[in-house]
Amino acid sequence: MYTPPAFDETRPAVLSALIAAHPLALLVTAGDGTGPTANLIPMTAESGVLRAHLARANPQLAELRAAQAAGRPVLAVFQGPQAYVSPGWYPSKAEHGRVVPTWNFLMVQVRGVPRVIDEPDWLAAQVAHLTDRLEAERPDPWSVADAPAPFVAAQLRGIVGLELPMTARAGKWKASQNRSAADRAGVAQGLARAGHAMADHIPLTP
Repeated sequence: MYTPPAFDETRPAVLSALIAAHPLALLVTAGDGTGPTANLIPMTAESGVLRAHLARANPQLAELRAAQAAGRPVLAVFQGPQAYVSPGWYPSKAEHGRVVPTWNFLMVQVRGVPRVIDEPDWLAAQVAHLTDRLEAERPDPWSVADAPAPFVAAQLRGIVGLELPMTARAGKWKASQNRSAADRAGVAQGLARAGHAMADHIPLTP
């Protein structure tokens, strides 16, 4: 990932917070002569390991098994808030006009050698944990136990588990850090007026 120094984010707590807040990851594997494969997979991070499940019929499963056998890392990409930035938001536009559009975004990339899991108990626990985490803030949270046990068992037979030890993490926080304080304030105001969550991530002080 190309990361200019101004946008490099290495703080573990910050990276972990983005993964927790935006758990839908783009899982990327390298096919054997077919090019890369990518699927969106919800994941949780626990003790330095990403955990997830995917459909047993998903062709990417074969690439994950191959990567596991070869000890080859795969890539999981978590994207946070993002937004187009108009040069019209920069006060410096009126001063000298040397401004161009850009895009601000927050992203974490995780690499690790996958482990494919076929254990029913592990799958049941992972599905329950993921569900409980995503339902936690709902006023009437749904639980796996709310569904009939035979139905749940049949659904579990159709999925396969995945663990991905986070052997490498990299963060890119492109949030106008390379602009002047006045331009950063202009971007924050413009994004806020447009209702973009990215507005909260523009650093107003160096």
